[in-house]
Amino acid sequence: MSEEGEEKRRWRGPRSERGAARPLSERVRDKRKSPSSRAWIERQLNDPYVRRAKDEGFRARAAFKLIELDDRFRFLKKDARVLDLGAAPGGWAQVALQRGAAKVVGVDLLPIEPMAGAAFLEIDFLSPEAPPAIEAALGGPPDLILCDMAANTTGHQRTDQIRTGALAEAAAEYALAHLAPGGAFVTKAFQGGLDAALLARLKQAFARVRHAKPPASRAESAEIYVVATGFRGRDRPGT
Repeated sequence: MSEEGEEKRRWRGPRSERGAARPLSERVRDKRKSPSSRAWIERQLNDPYVRRAKDEGFRARAAFKLIELDDRFRFLKKDARVLDLGAAPGGWAQVALQRGAAKVVGVDLLPIEPMAGAAFLEIDFLSPEAPPAIEAALGGPPDLILCDMAANTTGHQRTDQIRTGALAEAAAEYALAHLAPGGAFVTKAFQGGLDAALLARLKQAFARVRHAKPPASRAESAEIYVVATGFRGRDRPGT
């Protein structure tokens, strides 16, 4: 589940396009709410990406992260089979369909409202039942695997990052085992990114592996995204 589950390296550009902090224009004055709840609501009320998501019909502001990443790296291909891990509430699936995906299968522990053109599986990605269910729903190997999974928070930032990193690494292992040749893999990571040995395997298995922090990613967030394109297939040593 992504950071949007609550409602459920940066590249250069004009500061106004990088999600820079802006003065609050709306405040929550309900004293019955905790300071942290008031701060979260105020952030949502004053976040331009939240407003854009509402105006443009996206289910979550995270849709703009995928849009910005794809605008830069061009991994969303027409007629692709797309696997969306951590899909709730469906913003990334919307973007994939808008950009020409033939089929989108989303996986999440949370229920997701139905969407024309997408199939959503309410299942634990790490369970033994997940791979056959995914394969049956996709009807063939995925051309693109997207991972915006995040572990349920414990309140300890470093622990949460380690747990989310483990999910990203599980998604990477799945990509190495199941992607169609020529496919792409995009995952959220934190700070230092993926395990060094796994990152080396990705670099061997894909033509290009890059890191980026899209403008829609909040400045205070430690998240980055790993974008691997041009999958060489599973007949190479170490993949």
